[in-house]
Amino acid sequence: MILKNENDEKKQIVLRISSSLWKELAQWSAEEFRSINGQIEYLLTECVRQRKKGKKDTEIDA
Repeated sequence: MILKNENDEKKQIVLRISSSLWKELAQWSAEEFRSINGQIEYLLTECVRQRKKGKKDTEIDA
């Protein structure tokens, strides 16, 4: 998980997504016992982690 500083606070954003994506996220989050907001935050965190991991792999190969 992304390291958090004690002073970190959650930020609020407005997110506009299609109704079909909303339905998919709602189903997926229910399957994993998360709120839709929690599922979106989890997915974004995983994407950032993968991106950072990819950069480290690229740096080693370079």
